[in-house]
Amino acid sequence: MAMTMQQLEVELFGLDIQSRAKLAEKLILSIDAPSEEENLQLWVAEAERRLADIRAGKAREIPAKEVFQSIRSAIS
Repeated sequence: MAMTMQQLEVELFGLDIQSRAKLAEKLILSIDAPSEEENLQLWVAEAERRLADIRAGKAREIPAKEVFQSIRSAIS
């Protein structure tokens, strides 16, 4: 049998504060997170925007080797 909202609240408020905080974070993320389809649409739109910027000369491609060399230099 499924718990009522009141029963669930009693159980959850019986948890320690760290467990409640973790649960609260998961609940908030479940509300705010886009669906897989929405996420895919957002990434496609971002990829198209970046490609348009490159074609318009607003951005340039940087070879991965160059990026990693720059990162290594910055952290060493």
